[in-house]
Amino acid sequence: MIPARKIPFHYGWLIVFSGGLTLFACLGLARFAFGLLLPAMRQGLALGYDQMGLISTGNFVGYLLSVALAPWLIRRYRPRAVICSGLVLICLCMFAISRVDTLGPLVFLYGLVGAGSGFANIPTMVLVSHWFRRNKRGLAAGLIIAGNGLAIIIAGQVVPQLNQLYGWRASWLVLAVVSLVAALVAWLIVRNDPTDLGLEPCGRFEAVELSEMKGRTPGSILLQLGVIYLIFGLTYMVYGTFIVTTMVDDYGFSEARAGQLWSWVGFFALFSGILFGSVSDRIGRRNGMILVYGMFTCAYLLAGLGGQLGTWALWLSVIFYGVVLFAVPTIMAAAVAEYLGIERAASGFSILTLFFAAGQILGPGSAGLLAEVTRTFVPSYLVSAGLTALAVLLTFRLKAPAKNND
Repeated sequence: MIPARKIPFHYGWLIVFSGGLTLFACLGLARFAFGLLLPAMRQGLALGYDQMGLISTGNFVGYLLSVALAPWLIRRYRPRAVICSGLVLICLCMFAISRVDTLGPLVFLYGLVGAGSGFANIPTMVLVSHWFRRNKRGLAAGLIIAGNGLAIIIAGQVVPQLNQLYGWRASWLVLAVVSLVAALVAWLIVRNDPTDLGLEPCGRFEAVELSEMKGRTPGSILLQLGVIYLIFGLTYMVYGTFIVTTMVDDYGFSEARAGQLWSWVGFFALFSGILFGSVSDRIGRRNGMILVYGMFTCAYLLAGLGGQLGTWALWLSVIFYGVVLFAVPTIMAAAVAEYLGIERAASGFSILTLFFAAGQILGPGSAGLLAEVTRTFVPSYLVSAGLTALAVLLTFRLKAPAKNND
């Protein structure tokens, strides 16, 4: 354990470092590297588009189940133990995936990877509300979520090379090792609450103002936020799962070139959570989400119309998508404590994530089935654009959180 009093900065920033590494492994690699592995796995295992969507759906079903269990596990075992257990589960299942030859075990194991992702991700984001006060939460959440972007950059460069030199099974083994390292770091660094080390949360204390909450119940607020988060889950992984396949099949890119373009998603996403977390600290969570969903709409429209507009539209789509990729989870993680209070943050964030996870289950699977019929993912991108445009309208109706629950 690192002595909290002997470091030249608040210990909360070490929580951020560990959280960033956790998301690097449990989401950045376990989820977003999957799209890079799909072309090679499709060829090696003779998978159809619908089967590719089924594998992705299995992951999100596992994630959904873990989200339902996470609040109880966090209360019983505390965040640190749940985070580490989730990362170890991911490691073991990735190792097993490297040995499978048929669809059934692959769907089951990748479903367990999804469960591990939820067990690692949910308590990591809940820690933000414990370790940071209102004026620092957006930035802290953004820095943690930047781990996703860094993983996409590295995976985009490394995974296609591993696939080419050693095969897709070797790539899964490397991802398993990284998850194990993240688990060890989390066990050494993470502490469940600042009071465990005799510290106060990082940030400026703000006076309680409850008047803006008048007339609103936690249930109605959760429902509003949940539907908005559901749309994010429905759409973002359609793009994240299938855009590399679109580049290879529709644009004639090689896997290496597609991986390089995907790395640019990671580069821009590296700043996504930090940028919009800080922006939402200043302009409010609602206005931040309106801006984010507007940019998502542009990204999906450009992906859907790219065949008519040219490769430049695909590049612009990648930029828009990357810039806002992790903004919604960042804003949600910062907002939940402000709407519901720190005491309800874990259960509230888990409920929101149920909406998000349900969207993830429906999105890629439906897109895979649609592509099996149309032989292209263009209709799925256009539907995604329509849904995120709807999210912009819904967010306009969301009231700003009260200046309380510091």
